[in-house]
Amino acid sequence: MRITPTVELEHRCHRLQLKMAEEGLDAVIILQNADLFYFTGTIQSGCLYVPATGQPLYLVRRDVGRARMECGLKEVVPFGSPKDLPRILAEFGYPEPKSIAMEFDVVPVLFYERYRKVFPQAAFSDATPLIRMVRMIKSAYEIHIMKDAADQVDKVYRRATEVIKEGITDIELAAELEYTARRNGHLGHIRMRVFNGEMIFGHTISGTDSAVPAYTDTPLGGVGPSPAFGQGASFKPIAAHEPIIVDFAGSIDGYLVDQTRVFAIGGLPEQLVRAYEDMVKVQELMIELAPARPTWGALYESCRKFAEELGYTDSFMGSKGAQVSFIGHGIGVEIDEYPFIARGFDTMSLEPGMAFAFEPKVVLPGLGAVGIEDTFYLAGDGTLKQLTYSDPRLVIL
Repeated sequence: MRITPTVELEHRCHRLQLKMAEEGLDAVIILQNADLFYFTGTIQSGCLYVPATGQPLYLVRRDVGRARMECGLKEVVPFGSPKDLPRILAEFGYPEPKSIAMEFDVVPVLFYERYRKVFPQAAFSDATPLIRMVRMIKSAYEIHIMKDAADQVDKVYRRATEVIKEGITDIELAAELEYTARRNGHLGHIRMRVFNGEMIFGHTISGTDSAVPAYTDTPLGGVGPSPAFGQGASFKPIAAHEPIIVDFAGSIDGYLVDQTRVFAIGGLPEQLVRAYEDMVKVQELMIELAPARPTWGALYESCRKFAEELGYTDSFMGSKGAQVSFIGHGIGVEIDEYPFIARGFDTMSLEPGMAFAFEPKVVLPGLGAVGIEDTFYLAGDGTLKQLTYSDPRLVIL
Protein backbone atom coordinates (compact mmCIF):
# COMPACT_ATOMS: atom_id res chain seq x y z
CA MET A 1 0.00 0.00 0.00
CA ARG A 2 1.44 3.33 -1.07
CA ILE A 3 1.02 6.64 0.73
CA THR A 4 1.10 9.46 -1.81
CA PRO A 5 4.26 11.53 -1.20
CA THR A 6 3.79 15.06 0.15
CA VAL A 7 5.75 16.51 -2.77
CA GLU A 8 3.24 14.93 -5.19
CA LEU A 9 0.25 16.38 -3.35
CA GLU A 10 1.78 19.82 -3.03
CA HIS A 11 2.66 19.89 -6.72
CA ARG A 12 -0.89 18.89 -7.69
CA CYS A 13 -2.46 21.55 -5.50
CA HIS A 14 -0.04 24.16 -6.84
CA ARG A 15 -0.94 23.28 -10.43
CA LEU A 16 -4.61 23.68 -9.53
CA GLN A 17 -3.86 27.08 -7.99
CA LEU A 18 -2.19 28.17 -11.24
CA LYS A 19 -5.37 27.21 -13.13
CA MET A 20 -7.43 29.07 -10.52
CA ALA A 21 -5.39 32.21 -11.05
CA GLU A 22 -6.11 32.09 -14.78
CA GLU A 23 -9.84 31.96 -14.00
CA GLY A 24 -9.77 34.54 -11.19
CA LEU A 25 -11.02 32.09 -8.55
CA ASP A 26 -10.63 32.67 -4.82
CA ALA A 27 -11.25 29.04 -3.85
CA VAL A 28 -12.00 25.54 -5.06
CA ILE A 29 -13.94 23.19 -2.77
CA ILE A 30 -13.40 19.50 -3.58
CA LEU A 31 -15.82 16.82 -2.33
CA GLN A 32 -15.76 13.83 -4.72
CA ASN A 33 -13.73 10.77 -3.66
CA ALA A 34 -11.60 10.47 -6.81
CA ASP A 35 -10.61 14.13 -6.65
CA LEU A 36 -10.05 13.95 -2.90
CA PHE A 37 -7.74 10.98 -3.40
CA TYR A 38 -5.82 12.77 -6.14
CA PHE A 39 -5.26 15.96 -4.14
CA THR A 40 -5.03 14.56 -0.58
CA GLY A 41 -3.96 10.91 -0.93
CA THR A 42 -7.02 9.63 0.94
CA ILE A 43 -10.82 9.68 0.78
CA GLN A 44 -11.76 10.42 4.36
CA SER A 45 -15.10 12.23 4.47
CA GLY A 46 -15.04 16.01 4.29
CA CYS A 47 -13.75 18.52 1.77
CA LEU A 48 -10.53 20.01 0.50
CA TYR A 49 -10.51 23.81 0.52
CA VAL A 50 -7.94 25.11 -1.98
CA PRO A 51 -7.36 28.87 -1.64
CA ALA A 52 -5.99 31.01 -4.44
CA THR A 53 -2.69 31.19 -2.53
CA GLY A 54 -1.41 29.46 0.56
CA GLN A 55 -1.81 26.00 2.06
CA PRO A 56 -4.87 23.91 1.16
CA LEU A 57 -7.05 22.92 4.11
CA TYR A 58 -8.23 19.31 4.27
CA LEU A 59 -11.37 19.60 6.40
CA VAL A 60 -12.26 16.13 7.65
CA ARG A 61 -15.53 15.03 9.19
CA ARG A 62 -14.69 11.33 9.47
CA ASP A 63 -12.04 10.10 10.26
CA VAL A 64 -9.55 12.80 11.24
CA GLY A 65 -6.99 10.45 12.80
CA ARG A 66 -6.86 8.26 9.73
CA ALA A 67 -6.73 11.30 7.43
CA ARG A 68 -3.68 12.59 9.28
CA MET A 69 -1.96 9.23 8.79
CA GLU A 70 -2.78 8.96 5.07
CA CYS A 71 -2.63 12.58 3.90
CA GLY A 72 0.70 14.32 3.41
CA LEU A 73 -0.73 17.84 3.29
CA LYS A 74 0.25 20.17 6.09
CA GLU A 75 -3.21 21.19 7.28
CA VAL A 76 -5.68 18.43 8.19
CA VAL A 77 -8.45 20.02 10.24
CA PRO A 78 -11.50 18.59 12.10
CA PHE A 79 -14.71 19.64 10.39
CA GLY A 80 -18.34 19.31 11.45
CA SER A 81 -20.31 20.88 8.59
CA PRO A 82 -20.03 23.59 5.93
CA LYS A 83 -21.20 26.06 8.58
CA ASP A 84 -17.74 25.72 10.18
CA LEU A 85 -15.94 27.04 7.11
CA PRO A 86 -16.01 30.82 7.84
CA ARG A 87 -14.62 30.22 11.34
CA ILE A 88 -11.86 27.91 10.07
CA LEU A 89 -10.88 30.30 7.28
CA ALA A 90 -10.63 33.14 9.80
CA GLU A 91 -8.43 31.03 12.07
CA PHE A 92 -6.01 30.45 9.18
CA GLY A 93 -6.11 34.10 8.11
CA TYR A 94 -7.88 33.40 4.82
CA PRO A 95 -10.41 35.95 3.53
CA GLU A 96 -13.97 34.97 2.79
CA PRO A 97 -14.04 33.86 -0.87
CA LYS A 98 -16.02 35.84 -3.44
CA SER A 99 -15.61 33.34 -6.29
CA ILE A 100 -15.79 29.61 -5.58
CA ALA A 101 -15.66 26.61 -7.89
CA MET A 102 -17.00 23.13 -7.15
CA GLU A 103 -17.26 19.85 -9.07
CA PHE A 104 -20.62 20.59 -10.67
CA ASP A 105 -20.62 17.39 -12.73
CA VAL A 106 -20.58 15.10 -9.68
CA VAL A 107 -21.54 17.04 -6.54
CA PRO A 108 -25.19 16.53 -5.49
CA VAL A 109 -27.36 19.64 -5.63
CA LEU A 110 -28.09 19.29 -1.91
CA PHE A 111 -24.38 19.55 -1.07
CA TYR A 112 -23.92 22.53 -3.38
CA GLU A 113 -26.83 24.31 -1.72
CA ARG A 114 -25.27 23.80 1.71
CA TYR A 115 -22.07 25.55 0.67
CA ARG A 116 -23.92 28.26 -1.23
CA LYS A 117 -25.86 29.14 1.93
CA VAL A 118 -22.60 29.52 3.84
CA PHE A 119 -21.26 31.96 1.24
CA PRO A 120 -24.40 33.64 -0.16
CA GLN A 121 -22.48 36.57 -1.67
CA ALA A 122 -20.02 34.38 -3.58
CA ALA A 123 -20.25 33.51 -7.27
CA PHE A 124 -20.11 29.75 -7.84
CA SER A 125 -18.74 28.05 -10.98
CA ASP A 126 -17.65 24.63 -12.21
CA ALA A 127 -14.22 23.40 -11.07
CA THR A 128 -14.34 20.18 -13.06
CA PRO A 129 -12.61 21.43 -16.25
CA LEU A 130 -9.71 22.77 -14.18
CA ILE A 131 -9.43 19.55 -12.15
CA ARG A 132 -9.57 17.42 -15.29
CA MET A 133 -6.77 19.44 -16.89
CA VAL A 134 -4.55 19.10 -13.82
CA ARG A 135 -5.19 15.37 -13.55
CA MET A 136 -4.65 14.61 -17.24
CA ILE A 137 -0.88 15.17 -16.98
CA LYS A 138 0.59 12.20 -15.16
CA SER A 139 3.76 12.35 -13.08
CA ALA A 140 6.48 9.70 -13.12
CA TYR A 141 5.08 8.52 -9.78
CA GLU A 142 1.64 7.94 -11.33
CA ILE A 143 3.03 6.18 -14.40
CA HIS A 144 5.02 3.86 -12.14
CA ILE A 145 1.83 2.78 -10.36
CA MET A 146 0.06 2.28 -13.67
CA LYS A 147 2.90 0.00 -14.79
CA ASP A 148 2.18 -2.12 -11.73
CA ALA A 149 -1.49 -2.21 -12.76
CA ALA A 150 -0.37 -3.42 -16.20
CA ASP A 151 1.52 -6.28 -14.54
CA GLN A 152 -1.68 -7.17 -12.70
CA VAL A 153 -3.81 -7.23 -15.84
CA ASP A 154 -1.21 -9.40 -17.59
CA LYS A 155 -1.64 -11.95 -14.82
CA VAL A 156 -5.38 -11.83 -15.51
CA TYR A 157 -4.73 -12.43 -19.22
CA ARG A 158 -2.50 -15.42 -18.50
CA ARG A 159 -5.07 -16.84 -16.10
CA ALA A 160 -7.70 -16.58 -18.82
CA THR A 161 -5.62 -18.84 -21.09
CA GLU A 162 -5.62 -21.45 -18.29
CA VAL A 163 -9.29 -21.51 -17.28
CA ILE A 164 -11.28 -20.88 -20.46
CA LYS A 165 -13.02 -24.07 -21.55
CA GLU A 166 -16.28 -25.12 -23.14
CA GLY A 167 -19.23 -25.05 -20.77
CA ILE A 168 -17.88 -22.59 -18.24
CA THR A 169 -20.19 -19.59 -18.05
CA ASP A 170 -19.14 -16.02 -18.68
CA ILE A 171 -19.77 -15.16 -15.05
CA GLU A 172 -17.72 -18.13 -13.83
CA LEU A 173 -14.85 -16.98 -16.04
CA ALA A 174 -15.25 -13.42 -14.78
CA ALA A 175 -15.14 -14.68 -11.18
CA GLU A 176 -11.90 -16.59 -11.83
CA LEU A 177 -10.27 -13.53 -13.38
CA GLU A 178 -11.55 -11.19 -10.68
CA TYR A 179 -10.15 -13.54 -8.03
CA THR A 180 -6.76 -13.42 -9.74
CA ALA A 181 -6.88 -9.63 -9.87
CA ARG A 182 -7.90 -9.30 -6.22
CA ARG A 183 -5.08 -11.57 -5.11
CA ASN A 184 -2.72 -9.28 -6.98
CA GLY A 185 -3.90 -6.05 -5.40
CA HIS A 186 -6.99 -5.00 -7.36
CA LEU A 187 -9.15 -2.63 -5.29
CA GLY A 188 -12.34 -4.36 -6.47
CA HIS A 189 -13.84 -1.16 -7.82
CA ILE A 190 -13.36 0.96 -10.93
CA ARG A 191 -13.99 4.65 -10.50
CA MET A 192 -15.90 6.38 -13.28
CA ARG A 193 -16.74 10.06 -13.24
CA VAL A 194 -19.83 9.89 -15.41
CA PHE A 195 -23.14 9.85 -13.53
CA ASN A 196 -24.41 6.27 -12.99
CA GLY A 197 -21.13 4.98 -14.43
CA GLU A 198 -21.16 1.77 -12.41
CA MET A 199 -18.56 -0.84 -13.27
CA ILE A 200 -16.59 -3.57 -11.54
CA PHE A 201 -13.39 -4.96 -13.10
CA GLY A 202 -14.67 -4.69 -16.70
CA HIS A 203 -16.54 -6.90 -19.17
CA THR A 204 -16.03 -10.63 -19.68
CA ILE A 205 -18.49 -11.71 -22.37
CA SER A 206 -18.67 -14.30 -25.13
CA GLY A 207 -20.42 -15.16 -28.37
CA THR A 208 -23.47 -13.20 -29.42
CA ASP A 209 -23.74 -11.75 -25.89
CA SER A 210 -20.66 -9.67 -26.68
CA ALA A 211 -22.70 -7.85 -29.35
CA VAL A 212 -25.61 -7.00 -27.03
CA PRO A 213 -25.72 -3.23 -26.37
CA ALA A 214 -26.24 -1.85 -22.88
CA TYR A 215 -26.91 1.44 -21.14
CA THR A 216 -23.20 2.07 -20.61
CA ASP A 217 -21.33 4.55 -22.80
CA THR A 218 -19.09 1.77 -24.06
CA PRO A 219 -18.76 -0.03 -27.41
CA LEU A 220 -19.49 -3.35 -25.72
CA GLY A 221 -22.30 -3.98 -23.28
CA GLY A 222 -23.31 -7.54 -22.58
CA VAL A 223 -26.46 -8.98 -21.02
CA GLY A 224 -25.19 -8.95 -17.45
CA PRO A 225 -26.41 -11.14 -14.59
CA SER A 226 -29.69 -9.22 -14.12
CA PRO A 227 -31.59 -6.15 -15.37
CA ALA A 228 -30.47 -4.63 -12.05
CA PHE A 229 -26.92 -4.63 -13.47
CA GLY A 230 -27.47 -5.04 -17.18
CA GLN A 231 -23.91 -5.15 -18.45
CA GLY A 232 -20.99 -7.54 -18.63
CA ALA A 233 -20.94 -11.23 -17.85
CA SER A 234 -24.11 -13.32 -17.81
CA PHE A 235 -24.79 -16.99 -17.10
CA LYS A 236 -24.31 -17.94 -20.76
CA PRO A 237 -22.06 -21.01 -21.26
CA ILE A 238 -19.00 -20.50 -23.42
CA ALA A 239 -18.96 -22.50 -26.65
CA ALA A 240 -16.33 -23.30 -29.27
CA HIS A 241 -15.78 -21.07 -32.30
CA GLU A 242 -17.10 -17.88 -30.73
CA PRO A 243 -15.26 -14.76 -29.53
CA ILE A 244 -14.54 -14.45 -25.81
CA ILE A 245 -13.88 -10.86 -24.79
CA VAL A 246 -11.82 -10.08 -21.71
CA ASP A 247 -12.03 -6.29 -21.35
CA PHE A 248 -10.39 -5.83 -17.97
CA ALA A 249 -9.26 -2.81 -15.95
CA GLY A 250 -6.22 -3.33 -13.77
CA SER A 251 -6.25 -1.39 -10.50
CA ILE A 252 -3.40 -0.76 -8.09
CA ASP A 253 -3.31 1.82 -5.27
CA GLY A 254 -6.01 3.93 -6.85
CA TYR A 255 -4.73 3.89 -10.45
CA LEU A 256 -6.11 2.06 -13.45
CA VAL A 257 -5.08 0.65 -16.81
CA ASP A 258 -7.41 -0.84 -19.40
CA GLN A 259 -6.76 -3.85 -21.66
CA THR A 260 -8.88 -5.97 -23.99
CA ARG A 261 -7.90 -9.32 -25.48
CA VAL A 262 -9.93 -11.83 -27.49
CA PHE A 263 -9.89 -15.59 -26.99
CA ALA A 264 -11.62 -18.46 -28.80
CA ILE A 265 -11.84 -22.22 -28.45
CA GLY A 266 -10.93 -24.00 -31.70
CA GLY A 267 -10.95 -20.90 -33.91
CA LEU A 268 -13.28 -18.18 -35.19
CA PRO A 269 -15.21 -17.48 -38.40
CA GLU A 270 -13.03 -15.75 -40.97
CA GLN A 271 -15.08 -12.55 -40.78
CA LEU A 272 -14.26 -12.16 -37.10
CA VAL A 273 -10.59 -13.04 -37.58
CA ARG A 274 -10.30 -10.40 -40.30
CA ALA A 275 -12.14 -7.85 -38.15
CA TYR A 276 -9.75 -8.45 -35.28
CA GLU A 277 -6.73 -8.04 -37.52
CA ASP A 278 -8.21 -4.82 -38.90
CA MET A 279 -8.71 -3.40 -35.40
CA VAL A 280 -5.04 -4.06 -34.72
CA LYS A 281 -4.31 -2.00 -37.85
CA VAL A 282 -6.44 0.85 -36.49
CA GLN A 283 -4.43 0.74 -33.28
CA GLU A 284 -1.20 0.78 -35.31
CA LEU A 285 -2.41 3.90 -37.11
CA MET A 286 -3.02 5.62 -33.78
CA ILE A 287 0.49 4.65 -32.63
CA GLU A 288 1.88 6.21 -35.81
CA LEU A 289 -0.12 9.45 -35.52
CA ALA A 290 -0.10 10.19 -31.77
CA PRO A 291 3.54 11.35 -31.40
CA ALA A 292 2.79 14.32 -33.70
CA ARG A 293 0.39 15.53 -30.95
CA PRO A 294 -2.78 15.94 -33.02
CA THR A 295 -5.96 17.25 -31.48
CA TRP A 296 -8.01 14.58 -29.79
CA GLY A 297 -10.77 15.01 -32.35
CA ALA A 298 -8.40 14.84 -35.32
CA LEU A 299 -6.89 11.58 -34.07
CA TYR A 300 -10.39 10.19 -33.62
CA GLU A 301 -11.44 11.20 -37.15
CA SER A 302 -8.33 9.71 -38.75
CA CYS A 303 -8.84 6.36 -37.05
CA ARG A 304 -12.60 6.34 -37.61
CA LYS A 305 -12.21 7.06 -41.32
CA PHE A 306 -9.63 4.30 -41.62
CA ALA A 307 -12.02 1.84 -39.96
CA GLU A 308 -14.73 2.87 -42.43
CA GLU A 309 -12.34 2.34 -45.33
CA LEU A 310 -11.76 -1.15 -44.00
CA GLY A 311 -15.51 -1.78 -44.24
CA TYR A 312 -16.83 -1.16 -40.71
CA THR A 313 -19.04 1.91 -41.11
CA ASP A 314 -22.00 0.27 -39.35
CA SER A 315 -20.10 -1.86 -36.83
CA PHE A 316 -17.14 0.19 -35.61
CA MET A 317 -17.34 0.99 -31.89
CA GLY A 318 -20.75 -0.61 -31.50
CA SER A 319 -23.55 -2.09 -33.55
CA LYS A 320 -25.52 0.17 -35.87
CA GLY A 321 -27.67 2.50 -33.80
CA ALA A 322 -25.61 1.89 -30.66
CA GLN A 323 -22.21 3.17 -31.76
CA VAL A 324 -20.22 5.40 -29.40
CA SER A 325 -18.43 8.53 -30.62
CA PHE A 326 -15.01 7.79 -29.14
CA ILE A 327 -12.18 5.32 -29.65
CA GLY A 328 -10.05 6.18 -26.64
CA HIS A 329 -10.31 7.67 -23.19
CA GLY A 330 -7.91 9.09 -20.65
CA ILE A 331 -7.25 6.92 -17.66
CA GLY A 332 -5.68 7.25 -14.23
CA VAL A 333 -7.64 7.55 -10.99
CA GLU A 334 -10.84 7.28 -13.06
CA ILE A 335 -11.45 5.33 -16.23
CA ASP A 336 -12.95 8.31 -18.07
CA GLU A 337 -10.38 11.06 -17.69
CA TYR A 338 -8.96 13.52 -20.22
CA PRO A 339 -7.93 13.11 -23.01
CA PHE A 340 -10.95 11.87 -24.94
CA ILE A 341 -10.07 10.45 -28.38
CA ALA A 342 -13.54 11.42 -29.49
CA ARG A 343 -15.69 13.39 -31.87
CA GLY A 344 -15.75 17.13 -31.31
CA PHE A 345 -12.60 17.57 -29.22
CA ASP A 346 -10.88 19.72 -31.83
CA THR A 347 -9.17 22.37 -29.71
CA MET A 348 -7.16 20.24 -27.28
CA SER A 349 -4.05 18.35 -28.41
CA LEU A 350 -2.15 15.42 -27.01
CA GLU A 351 0.56 16.53 -24.57
CA PRO A 352 3.46 14.79 -22.83
CA GLY A 353 2.24 13.14 -19.64
CA MET A 354 -1.18 12.18 -20.97
CA ALA A 355 -2.22 8.57 -20.46
CA PHE A 356 -5.07 7.00 -22.37
CA ALA A 357 -6.64 3.69 -23.36
CA PHE A 358 -7.29 3.10 -27.05
CA GLU A 359 -9.93 0.51 -27.89
CA PRO A 360 -10.90 -0.05 -31.55
CA LYS A 361 -13.67 -2.64 -31.64
CA VAL A 362 -16.11 -4.17 -34.12
CA VAL A 363 -19.56 -5.39 -33.10
CA LEU A 364 -21.42 -7.78 -35.42
CA PRO A 365 -24.88 -8.83 -34.15
CA GLY A 366 -25.39 -12.56 -34.60
CA LEU A 367 -21.66 -13.22 -34.54
CA GLY A 368 -20.21 -11.28 -31.64
CA ALA A 369 -17.58 -8.63 -31.07
CA VAL A 370 -13.81 -8.42 -31.43
CA GLY A 371 -11.23 -5.74 -30.79
CA ILE A 372 -8.14 -4.75 -28.94
CA GLU A 373 -7.40 -2.27 -26.18
CA ASP A 374 -4.18 -1.09 -24.62
CA THR A 375 -3.13 1.75 -22.35
CA PHE A 376 -0.51 4.24 -23.54
CA TYR A 377 1.15 7.43 -22.37
CA LEU A 378 3.00 10.18 -24.17
CA ALA A 379 6.46 10.50 -22.67
CA GLY A 380 8.33 13.74 -22.08
CA ASP A 381 10.47 13.21 -25.18
CA GLY A 382 7.33 12.92 -27.32
CA THR A 383 7.46 9.16 -27.83
CA LEU A 384 4.35 7.06 -27.28
CA LYS A 385 4.88 4.37 -24.65
CA GLN A 386 2.65 1.35 -24.15
CA LEU A 387 1.84 0.36 -20.57
CA THR A 388 -0.22 -2.81 -21.08
CA TYR A 389 1.77 -5.52 -22.77
CA SER A 390 -0.07 -8.87 -22.91
CA ASP A 391 0.39 -10.71 -26.20
CA PRO A 392 -1.84 -8.86 -28.68
CA ARG A 393 -2.51 -11.84 -30.92
CA LEU A 394 -5.90 -13.50 -31.10
CA VAL A 395 -5.69 -16.41 -28.65
CA ILE A 396 -6.94 -19.72 -30.06
CA LEU A 397 -7.26 -22.37 -27.35
